[in-house]
Amino acid sequence: MATAPLAKGANLPVDAPAVRAELSWSEGPGVPDVDASALLLTAAGRVRDDGDFVFYNQPQHTSQSVTHRGKQQAGGRYTDSVEVLLNSLGPDIERVVLCASADGGTFGQVPGLSLRLLDAATGGELARFDMEATTETAFVGGELYLRGGRWKFRAVGQGYASGLAGLATDFGIAVDDSPPSPSPTPPAAPAAPSPAPAAPTQPPAAPQAPASPAPTPAPAPQAPFAAPPPAPYPPAAPAAAPPAPGTHPAPAPAAPPAASGGPRLVKGEENLPVDMRKRLSLRKEQVAISLRKHGAADVSARVIIVLDASGSMTRLYAQGVVADVVERMAAVAAELDDDGAMQAWTFASHPARLPDLLLGDLPEWLRLHVRVGQLALFRPRKKRKGLENGQVDMRTVGIQNEEQKVIAEVRAYVRENPAPDPTLVLFFSDGGVYRNAEIERELREAVEEPIFWQFVGLGAADYGVLERLDSLGGRRVDNVGFFSVDDISGLPDPQLYDRLLSQFPAWITAARRARIL
Repeated sequence: MATAPLAKGANLPVDAPAVRAELSWSEGPGVPDVDASALLLTAAGRVRDDGDFVFYNQPQHTSQSVTHRGKQQAGGRYTDSVEVLLNSLGPDIERVVLCASADGGTFGQVPGLSLRLLDAATGGELARFDMEATTETAFVGGELYLRGGRWKFRAVGQGYASGLAGLATDFGIAVDDSPPSPSPTPPAAPAAPSPAPAAPTQPPAAPQAPASPAPTPAPAPQAPFAAPPPAPYPPAAPAAAPPAPGTHPAPAPAAPPAASGGPRLVKGEENLPVDMRKRLSLRKEQVAISLRKHGAADVSARVIIVLDASGSMTRLYAQGVVADVVERMAAVAAELDDDGAMQAWTFASHPARLPDLLLGDLPEWLRLHVRVGQLALFRPRKKRKGLENGQVDMRTVGIQNEEQKVIAEVRAYVRENPAPDPTLVLFFSDGGVYRNAEIERELREAVEEPIFWQFVGLGAADYGVLERLDSLGGRRVDNVGFFSVDDISGLPDPQLYDRLLSQFPAWITAARRARIL
């Protein structure tokens, strides 16, 4: 049953436990692309982090309480909707702002713009608000807010000429839709603790942090709300200053071949800077020691590295922790794989295959490809300016945790590219796991495949199902290992490699008995 349209500023109570906010408009020539979105706010009127923004490129909140349902077309009308489970919102969320954005034009070019609030269970209309606009490219159509322990809906109708980026930054979202700086100076990875005494070396500079998302300043809203919201709309956040670029040591001359009995020289190793080559030599020896401890001195494997690029990893990228991890894992590939190469993936909301890491290219690979995901408000229509050859546009990767997607992509790669040796996947993440059922399903299905998944947690966060896989039954072999460390940079190489390689040899034995290998 249709309801009478609300006036701007009007409000009404919402008794349904789950609602769907449906944005609709008429189709026609020259109508811009319109998208619905939602912001989850605390009592301070700000998001807690970028994960509290739900839109087409980040379609579900980690709490699963808010979901972007996507567009539909029927009868000359378009709809785009967001579903909200009010009873599932966290206790610190007191408002859900229902937004809209126009890409390629203004809302003055969008005919018949309307926001309906529906009971998600029955589809019944709870409220309707017809909106008018002129030059705005972003809109706050309405909001759900908590008042006296009860949820209510308010018709807002506030336009932003600064677009969705301006609207989002007003509520604390860090947005970077500007092109990256062209050709940044490549830094080197930091030195890690040595497994044995060695001649002191000068550690190289920490890698340059990816440019932190810089908010786009937004002008003040064009008109005040007809009625004051439960908390005032905040002023635009100031732009963050980018970090100073690092420096890149010049490649050192090739070193003489290793002496008999020393670590095996891998192709390209002689091209590395001297300090990096010394660290690699010591680490390869330590990897060999760890393998011998576990009775796997002669084991060979294809090594794949997977790097979490979600928004919560920003600090670890900025401090050079991730680059240091990659350098330390290069020693594992050098010792296990004949050519010392690693296939590599990055992931957040979506996975992306990175160029293979060849040992001789390690400094440049770290500079080009160790990068955190970015929040992109609109669908990228063309390659981002400033990207160098082979670099992934990190706007397409996003900032949310979707481990199951990259697990599926790595599985497909192994199936389509069979190798004589088993595959060891080194998977690094700082947690925030919430797709537990999907991750478990992928890893259970992978039991019959020649892959061992070694997950490493970077910090004491929520790792969900990854922490429980060792105790899950119904698998012919245990194909997953997991451990977490609060500070991986402070973990000495001997301990890191012992923990990293402790379960892989046992899996090889079990997989051979089960004829998986």
